[in-house]
Amino acid sequence: MLVARSVAVVGASVKEGSLGRQMMVELRRGGYEGAIYPVNPGYDQVLGHRCYSSVAEVPAPPDLAILGVANHRIEGALAEAIAAGSRSAVTFSSLHEDDPDPDRPPLLERVATLAREAGIPLCGGNGMGFLNEEAHLRATGFDTPDVLLPGSVTFISHSGSAFAAFAFSDRGIGFNLLVSSGQEIVTTMADYMEYALGLPSTRVLALLLETVRDPERFRAQLERAAASDVPVLALKVGRTEGSKAMITAHSGALAGEHGAYEALFDAYGVLEVHTLDEMADTMELFASPRRVTTGAGIATVHDSGGERALLVDVAQDLGVAFAAISDHTRAELAETLDPGLEAANPLDAWGTGIDADRIFRDAFLALHDDPDTAALAFVVDLTRQGEPYDEGYLAVALDVAAATTKPFCVLSNLASAVAPEEGRYLREAGVPVLEGTASGLKALGHLVRYRDHAARATLVVPDPVSPDVRTRWGARLESGSMLSELEGLALLADYGVPVVPARAAGSADDAAAAADALGYPVVLKTATPGIHHKSEVGGVRVSLGDRDEVREAHDDLAARLGPDVIVAPMVTGEVEIALGIVRDPQFGPMVVVAAGGVFVELLHDRRLALPPLDEPRARALVNGLTVRPLLEGLRGAAPADVGALASAIVRLSVLARDLGDRLDALDVNPLIVSPVGCVAVDVLVLPRSRRGSDEPPRPSP
Repeated sequence: MLVARSVAVVGASVKEGSLGRQMMVELRRGGYEGAIYPVNPGYDQVLGHRCYSSVAEVPAPPDLAILGVANHRIEGALAEAIAAGSRSAVTFSSLHEDDPDPDRPPLLERVATLAREAGIPLCGGNGMGFLNEEAHLRATGFDTPDVLLPGSVTFISHSGSAFAAFAFSDRGIGFNLLVSSGQEIVTTMADYMEYALGLPSTRVLALLLETVRDPERFRAQLERAAASDVPVLALKVGRTEGSKAMITAHSGALAGEHGAYEALFDAYGVLEVHTLDEMADTMELFASPRRVTTGAGIATVHDSGGERALLVDVAQDLGVAFAAISDHTRAELAETLDPGLEAANPLDAWGTGIDADRIFRDAFLALHDDPDTAALAFVVDLTRQGEPYDEGYLAVALDVAAATTKPFCVLSNLASAVAPEEGRYLREAGVPVLEGTASGLKALGHLVRYRDHAARATLVVPDPVSPDVRTRWGARLESGSMLSELEGLALLADYGVPVVPARAAGSADDAAAAADALGYPVVLKTATPGIHHKSEVGGVRVSLGDRDEVREAHDDLAARLGPDVIVAPMVTGEVEIALGIVRDPQFGPMVVVAAGGVFVELLHDRRLALPPLDEPRARALVNGLTVRPLLEGLRGAAPADVGALASAIVRLSVLARDLGDRLDALDVNPLIVSPVGCVAVDVLVLPRSRRGSDEPPRPSP
């Protein structure tokens, strides 16, 4: 399909402004050198090519049939192309029927079945086709630029508009392949990724995705990209719809639809972007051959104190770090700068303006040589300088690029002020030009993060539990019946997660006896089946200090909620963390780490990961929480035992790996973290619902 040697254009036309004519125009505009067979019974010739009344009349089976026909004709056109031996097809059709026959499958399904049974790839429907610049093949019926720069970026998009926007972008980004994959009723994003990763030219893989329709193969291609050192940029749309509760447990509500993508992206080092501007800046920066190899932060040079302060503010909001330059570097800068300027990073290097070009160059070289500098940016507004370009900011940028080896770019704070011809001048010389304070800083941050992810140590697979434990709990969960809280605690304990000792009681006397054995103070919790969140119904009594208080608490709970209770020692600690497991329908079990206690839903402060995890990855999850500073100890309190917390997360990840496909969710809230360890005091386990197939549902196109 993507390198077709012959193309049948079904619905070809000579009519100005028609889809049929545009399909032919685009093949010629792209410089296609293969055989072109227009198909339309209404013409003898279309744009200098003999026209055929049907695909069956074409001299040889075409590699590709581009189907530019209306919805009501698409099924017949595809069937005819397949019968004539076409090896692939593209359709722009929305595959919508105005008056569907209730006794037949929908048109979308019928078209997909035709292609699958014939074993051919099909691009679409409801897309705009593809542009394979290396093969000079533009299989589209929509206007494209006369010239597309060849390059190293592959862009695959579920949005046709974004596909067109990047094709027409004047950023100077060179593409080897652009695909508008549409509904992906047959050929999915994973297929295009596999093809792109097989091209020697592909240095960057950029994706705009609504959903993933082939999760296992998609993950396999992400793994392949990571192994091949091809950065993947992903713009996942629809992320805020979510926070949808997939299940009734807190873990599912916390995870939401987008949480699974965050975990997936983190596992494979995918760089998530949130706007097309950020995508463009990141594409351009990564398409440059320079990558971060050393250093921890960026170094920037400015000609404005105000815009320097702006950059610092935005960088702090975005979590982009600046290089902590050494005293030696500061001394070098001080010798270079005009008197009165601060030798710092970020650096405002504009003083009197006398000998400014030399000052900028020398400042960059000093910052470049600092061991903590990962990448450099010349942060100036590229308003029109005018020729000649042998001095001024453009000359400085080219000189710095030639004299350095670390990533270097020009960053303009206002995209609309960039003089197009001067941006083009720098780009043609190999200097990336980033267009926006926030988008440019994010791109630079991605550059550092990509290095950091690639440098992560290989996952140390945690020790398994015994086969007996795995089999026994697997069978228990397979039954589908709810686990009691005591069973849930036993499950955690068997997998190595520390749990509070707890006992069941069915009367006031039993509760008092259990409290005597466990030691005061204690907690009483209702154990009545079906009450998932006990505190919401007043089902928890805490800090009970003696037998009388225990008996009174039991009588209260028994009168309102039933006599069955759990008795456990009162556990105190400075920090409460929530842990959980949730099963995503596309990507399987996920580990959830979140702010615990009453903050679990209020803050929506959570991190997700694919299991299993080792200690460094578990610590990274904890470090990503907003409440992380609480673990350092407040007001002189001793710091919490983060090592014990990380260990508990690792053990929970083993449980998720072993049994996650048998769970709808598992909540540990709270896990109390103290200076000497951590302990789970409450757990909710929801076995997987058995309403239908054991396989996760395939998202509809």
